[in-house]
Amino acid sequence: MQHTTTPLLTINVSCKESIEIKGHRQTVVMVPFDGTAEGGCFSGKVIGVGYDTQKITPDGKCMLSARYVLEGKDASGNACRVFIENESREDGKIRPQITTDSPALGFLESETMYSEISPVQDGVIIRIFPDQKQS
Repeated sequence: MQHTTTPLLTINVSCKESIEIKGHRQTVVMVPFDGTAEGGCFSGKVIGVGYDTQKITPDGKCMLSARYVLEGKDASGNACRVFIENESREDGKIRPQITTDSPALGFLESETMYSEISPVQDGVIIRIFPDQKQS
């Protein structure tokens, strides 16, 4: 998909060995990861370990939820942390919710956004965009 909008954040994720549980009603796959983040408003890295949790039903429907904390500097050069929770929705979009201790990034907590995920070798690239349609 071609964008005229620059991503608010780009997160380069390096995936680690996944954990899979095949249950009776669904399969759950948890993928630990680390990585780096960059954008016009923030640059930093994943602290600790983030997890992407995928719940897959027998009919192939997959719901994902990823949670992680970034630590770095905002556009003002101030040290800060950013918590991101990326969840797939029924409409098929992946919607991030952000919490931050940075006054300069506070607008992200009320911004309507969506994420696009592109696979790369040993990981993915997550690009977070403002949702101009507010859908």
